[in-house]
Amino acid sequence: MKKNLKAIPISFLDLANLVQGDQSAGDAFKRSLTFAQHAEKFGYKRYWFAEHHNMESIASAATALLIGYVAQGTSTIRVGSGGIMLPNHAPLIIAEQFGTLESLYPGRIDLGLGRAPGTDQATAYALRRNLHSDVEAFPNDVLELLQYLGPADKQGKVRAIPGVGTNVPVWLLGSGCHLLSPLTLLLPSYFPHFRFIIHRSSPLLSLTNLILWLV
Repeated sequence: MKKNLKAIPISFLDLANLVQGDQSAGDAFKRSLTFAQHAEKFGYKRYWFAEHHNMESIASAATALLIGYVAQGTSTIRVGSGGIMLPNHAPLIIAEQFGTLESLYPGRIDLGLGRAPGTDQATAYALRRNLHSDVEAFPNDVLELLQYLGPADKQGKVRAIPGVGTNVPVWLLGSGCHLLSPLTLLLPSYFPHFRFIIHRSSPLLSLTNLILWLV
């Protein structure tokens, strides 16, 4: 069945780029807000920021703060991350940050997750202070994060407050199908708000760069 292109949701991925003439990162942030406001006006569904560090032309390092800034300046468009590089963070911290965002802007926040550091090795070390929280722990970190955002566990000693019970929609971003492990395939059964996105570099699909914009 053919689908009218006008009916396909389109979304926006932003890096808060610093360009020639900017006096500070604040100029990039204001430009991103203007872009988001126009995107909302023209019917875009989502406006996401990607986490990168130690890159002179990219100002989206504090991704959760930018999401809050843009959500405050818009009213209907969904705002989120594409994505938060989970190996750089403790799952509890991300659950609290996005639980706070969801509490402030209910029904408008998305949490996209990636497994890469989003930077060079030296900066990754500076972010984590050690390299023990590596990409190999990513599946367990995702499960831990989802549990913090899900229903309250009466037996659990650690809770994300805010965060618990918010059920922030979680998206797993990948550059290939190596993330499609049995664990990953089971996630939607336990967490209905979980989604998987294959990046454009995947060899399996020629148009996978469009997957994000079709959901």
